[in-house]
Amino acid sequence: MVGTGGPVATFSVWDYVVFAGTILGTAGIGLFQAIRGRKDTSSAEFLLGGRQLTAVPVAMSLTASFMSGITVLGTPAEAYRFGVAFWLFAFSYAIMSSVTAEVFVPLFYRLGITSAYEYLEMRFSRLVRLIGTSMYIAQTWSHDVSFAFCSVTGLDLWGVLVATGAVCIIYCTVGGLKAVIWTDVLQMVIMLAGFLAVIARGAVLQDGLSKIWEDANKGGRLKAFDFDPDPLKRHTFWTIVIGGSVMWTSMYSINQSQVQRYIACKTLGHAKMSLYVNMVGLWVTVSLAVFSGLTMYSIYKNCDPFTNGDVSTTDQLLPYLVMDILAIYPGVPGLFVAAAYSGTLSTVSSSINALVAVTVEDFIFPVFKNLTAKQVTWMNMSLSVFFGGVCIGMAGVASTMGNILQAALSIFGMISGPLLGLYLLGMLFRTSNPTGGLLGMLVGLVLTLWVGIGGQLYPPTNEKTNPLPLTTTGCNNTMSQNYTTTAPWTSPLTLTSPSDVRPPLADAWYSLSYLYFAPLGVLTTIASGLLISIITGGCKQKKLNSDLFVKTSDLICFSCFSSSKVRMLNLLSGNLKVSEKVSPGFHISADDFTVTEYDVMSEDVAKATKL
Repeated sequence: MVGTGGPVATFSVWDYVVFAGTILGTAGIGLFQAIRGRKDTSSAEFLLGGRQLTAVPVAMSLTASFMSGITVLGTPAEAYRFGVAFWLFAFSYAIMSSVTAEVFVPLFYRLGITSAYEYLEMRFSRLVRLIGTSMYIAQTWSHDVSFAFCSVTGLDLWGVLVATGAVCIIYCTVGGLKAVIWTDVLQMVIMLAGFLAVIARGAVLQDGLSKIWEDANKGGRLKAFDFDPDPLKRHTFWTIVIGGSVMWTSMYSINQSQVQRYIACKTLGHAKMSLYVNMVGLWVTVSLAVFSGLTMYSIYKNCDPFTNGDVSTTDQLLPYLVMDILAIYPGVPGLFVAAAYSGTLSTVSSSINALVAVTVEDFIFPVFKNLTAKQVTWMNMSLSVFFGGVCIGMAGVASTMGNILQAALSIFGMISGPLLGLYLLGMLFRTSNPTGGLLGMLVGLVLTLWVGIGGQLYPPTNEKTNPLPLTTTGCNNTMSQNYTTTAPWTSPLTLTSPSDVRPPLADAWYSLSYLYFAPLGVLTTIASGLLISIITGGCKQKKLNSDLFVKTSDLICFSCFSSSKVRMLNLLSGNLKVSEKVSPGFHISADDFTVTEYDVMSEDVAKATKL
C-alpha cells in the first residue's frame, strides 16, 4: 500500500525503453549538431558556438546546468525534511541574475573573452590567471553528480556510469557547445515533466492539491520566513537571501561552464536576456521541486522511509516515492529517472565543455601559439574524451563513498567565494594590484576552508539546522515507534564519535551557515586585497585599460534612460544604416534594432550627430 513503507517495485521493460530513449535522443542531438556544423570546425565554433546563439536556448541551458542530479533529487528531500524555506532561494536567483547580467556580462562581452579567467591576466597577472583556472578545475571535480536513483530502481550503477560517459563524450566531442546547449534544452523539458508527474499522481492519491497543502501546514512545513539574524542557523531569510545571493552569483558570474554560455550569445542584449529568462526558469524549477517535496511529505507523513530503513540515503527518497506511486504506469518511472539522469548529463557535459575551454585558452594557447586549425580541432576533441572519462570516473568514486559527496559540495562553496572576491577586487577598485589580488584571495581561501572543514568535522547541532519531526507509526514494518529523525544530510563527513568532546569553536565558528561561506570569502578577499595593495604601492606601476572596470553605461538603469541612447535611436531612424559603426563607443545591431553601449561619452554623441 502506498505510503506505508516496505519494498517498492523496480524498473519494468517500458521504464527501460523510456530511459534508453532519453539516452539515444540526447546522443542524437549531439550528432545532428555535428552534421549540421561540419563545415565550420574552428575553435570558436566548437567552444562558443560561433557566438551566434540566442537568449532562450541559452537560458534553458543555464537552468538545466543548475538542475544537477542532486538538485533534482535533493531539493524535494530538503522540502520534505525542512519545509518550504528553500523556496526563498527564488529571491537569491533574482538578485544573482540581475548582478550577473548588469555587472559581469557587459564586462566579459566587451572584452571578447573565451575563458572567464582571461580577465584575471588582463587585470592582474599571468600567475593569478593560472591559479584562478586551477581553482575552477578543482571545484569542477566536486560537481554535484548523483546516481542515487540506481539503488532504488534496480539500475546497475556502473552500467549507468558508462552510458553517461559515452553519451556525454559523443555529443561534447562531435557537437561542441551547440550540442551541449540543445541537449540541455531537451533535458530541461524532461526534468520539469518528471516533477509534474510526481505532483499530479500525488494529487490524485491525496484527493487534491489542497490536501497536500493542508498536510504540509499541519506538519510545520509551510513556515518559510524566519527573520532570526543568527548567522549560525542553517536556513533563515537572511542566510538564504544574503548568503544565497552571493553564493549563486559566484557560481553564475565567474564559473566557466555558465560564462561560456552567455558570452556565446550573438549580442549583448541576448546575453543579458538569457540570464533573466533563466531566472524565470529557476523560479519554476524550485517551485516544482519544493512542491514535489511537500507531496512526498503528504504521502509519507506517517511513515518516513529513511527512518524505516527503506532507503539508505536521503537522495533516494524521491526515487523511492516515484517507484511507490508511479510503478502502476509503465514507463512513467522511467521518465522520472530520465529526469534525474538528465540533470547528471547536463552537469557532466557542462563540465567537459568548460574544462576543454579553460585548458585550451589558459594553458595550451599561451605556450603553443602556432597551432593549425586542424590541430586545434583534434586537440579539442581529444580533451573532450579525456575530461569525459575523468568526470565519470570521479562521479563513480563519489557514488561509492556515500556522504563524502556532500563534503565535496561544501568545498565548491568554499572556493567560489574567494574567487568572486578576486574578480570584484579587480573590477571595482583601481587601487588593487597583482600582489594584493593574489594574497587577498589566499587569505579568503584559508579562512573559508578553515570554517568549512571545521563544519564538516564538527557538524552543527539540530538546534541550528532545525530539522522537522517525522514518524514511522504508520509503517507496515516499523522498526521503531514514534522515532523522530535527525538531519543526516547536514552532517556530510562526521569523523567524531558521540563520546568525543566538541571543541569551543564547534558551536560557534564551525557552525556558521554554509550559505555564509561565499560572503565570508568575498569580504575577506576584498578587504585584505585592498590593504595589501595599498601597502605594496597600489597600481601606480602601470596604466590600466578602462574596459577592465565596471561602467555605469553597462547598467540597464543607466542605458535605458540615457539621452545619448535616445539620440542614437533617432539617428538610426534617419540617415544611418543598420550595423554601421558610428563611433568607438557605439554599435547599432541589426538583430534586435537596439543600440549596444559600452562607454557612452558626450563627445561620441556629438561626433555621431554630425555624421
